[in-house]
Amino acid sequence: MKGIADTGFLVAFANRGDRYHDWAVSVAEQVTEPLLTCEAVLAEAAFHLESVPAVLAMLRDGLAELAFDCREHLPQLAALAQRYANRKPDLADLCLIRMSELHPRHSVITVDRDDFRVYRRNKRDVLPLVCPPD
Repeated sequence: MKGIADTGFLVAFANRGDRYHDWAVSVAEQVTEPLLTCEAVLAEAAFHLESVPAVLAMLRDGLAELAFDCREHLPQLAALAQRYANRKPDLADLCLIRMSELHPRHSVITVDRDDFRVYRRNKRDVLPLVCPPD
């Protein structure tokens, strides 16, 4: 599986007490190459886990890799922020939408289905998602 990792997935994977932990582990077992992510997601994950070492371990162990530089996509991120202003997206969400545009064969792996079912890549296309069961 080729994927783009969101915060909730990484938190669930690292936290055995998370309600989505088993789901996240099963998804990680299907991953065939490191999941793409961005620094905003990693910062959020470190905050929620209260553990920078846990996040660094995911990078070191090859679960995830940094694959996005905000500076190279500022106009697109600003346009996405304006388009979805009513939802108040955080920077991580905007980066993941843009990453989905850049990597169309990758699914966004997230527990945040409410927002990601609304977001569109290239203004109109549904983002392919991998989410825990309802």
